[in-house]
Amino acid sequence: MTKLNKYGTLVIILLIAIIAVSGIVAWSKYSPGQPIEISISKPPSQQQLNQIYIGGAVINQGFYPLTAGDTVEYIIQAAGGTSSNADLSQLRLYIPQIGAELQPQKVNLNRAEAWLLEALPGIGKTTAQAITNYRNKNGVFRNINELTKVEGIGATTYEKIKELITVAD
Repeated sequence: MTKLNKYGTLVIILLIAIIAVSGIVAWSKYSPGQPIEISISKPPSQQQLNQIYIGGAVINQGFYPLTAGDTVEYIIQAAGGTSSNADLSQLRLYIPQIGAELQPQKVNLNRAEAWLLEALPGIGKTTAQAITNYRNKNGVFRNINELTKVEGIGATTYEKIKELITVAD
């Protein structure tokens, strides 16, 4: 045998030995009797249960996420707190029946910023700014019909949005 063949054979035998020893070590560490437990659920206090609607004399009426452990005070604060005319001795909790239709959230013309007004059908950036300008110049809207006095809002646009707006204080 030549020197090259001797060293090549020796390297191959050494590699086979390393692979065999590695396999024996890996097999000895394998233990099929111990299952691995994997848990991906959140603790109950962090899980979102549903959404809750808060309306009435709060700053920002609407739907808010409800998680286990939330208090009424926390939910009121999430809605921006109460307005100055809130009567906290008259709080009500309404739970609808399955299949009951909820009323859509209404946009308050007297408090809404331009970006929120733009969410209404048929109201773009220019018209939303015209509404806020009208409100700043003439004071609060006294009823929703007054919206037709704003430049850019005709009868068609008003009919599209009249069920989605309010002038509550």
